[in-house]
Amino acid sequence: MKKFLMSLVVLFFASVVLAACGDDEAGGSNEGGGDSGKPYIAIVSKGFQHQFWQAVKSGAEQAAEEFDVEITFEGPETEQQVDKQIEMLQSALDKKPDAIGFAALDSQASIPLLQQADSAGIPIIAFDSGVESDIPLATASTDNYAAAALAADKMAELIGEEGKVALVVHDQTSVTGIDRRDGFVETIEEKYPNIEIVDIQYGGGDHLKSTDAAKAIMQAHPDLKGIYGSNEGSAIGVVNAVKEMGKEGELTIIGFDSSKPQIDAIKDGTMAGAITQNPVGIGYETVKAAVAAMNGEEVEEVIDTGFYWYDKNNIEDEEIQAVIYE
Repeated sequence: MKKFLMSLVVLFFASVVLAACGDDEAGGSNEGGGDSGKPYIAIVSKGFQHQFWQAVKSGAEQAAEEFDVEITFEGPETEQQVDKQIEMLQSALDKKPDAIGFAALDSQASIPLLQQADSAGIPIIAFDSGVESDIPLATASTDNYAAAALAADKMAELIGEEGKVALVVHDQTSVTGIDRRDGFVETIEEKYPNIEIVDIQYGGGDHLKSTDAAKAIMQAHPDLKGIYGSNEGSAIGVVNAVKEMGKEGELTIIGFDSSKPQIDAIKDGTMAGAITQNPVGIGYETVKAAVAAMNGEEVEEVIDTGFYWYDKNNIEDEEIQAVIYE
């Protein structure tokens, strides 16, 4: 009987330990958030692996050190995983942070959770991509519409203001995807009557899907003169498609964002140029605004972090070197 009772006690404590372990695993990459005693800001990004998001993370970490706060930074594996991002936002809310930085993959899907945060008195700072709500106190981002308009002007200039062009866009649900598409399309339609946009495809920011999309466009339109890729994954997909089809030098490629493959493509002439954002600045300004909001200070509703055109002529300039990243 004693042995039997002892076995029950052992089993009971073992089950408690296992349950605790399970709770720890559920915490994901946010585990430990807020444990330092410093004000805690949870940052939920649109992605994590792309170099752009790593640069945003670097800027956020710089600001966290400067303002003496703790942050966590996470995002889904791909920018198509809206449900995964919503789970991460819920997990961040469960940790009761002092503020949240959020870059929405879907401008509407996150609104119910943002309403929960607002009801709990947790300030929200949007970054890179806004949401269709006035809950975020500020949005730190590029003026993506204006940046895409500049990309359209550069495309028109490089193809002699006439011919057929197409777009490979990363999505049609986020504010950035919509603005980078519409800024390009509407500028072409309003200013360049001899340029025809023959197709718009969506590759989810994925290199392989964007490559397939660009190849399909080129096969359907052999007289195409240019393709615009709206983010790093889209642009590299276009570059890969052009190389795979042996059309280097035949098409004008305009990209967006930065990465070593894009920089290399510009230097070797495969890509004409690209728009770069200021990702370190986006991360820094997000945390800076969150700290101000936590302290009850007013923050600017729109924090414009800027953008730049870069090509083989200015890529080595100090101003450009400060905002491109590998």
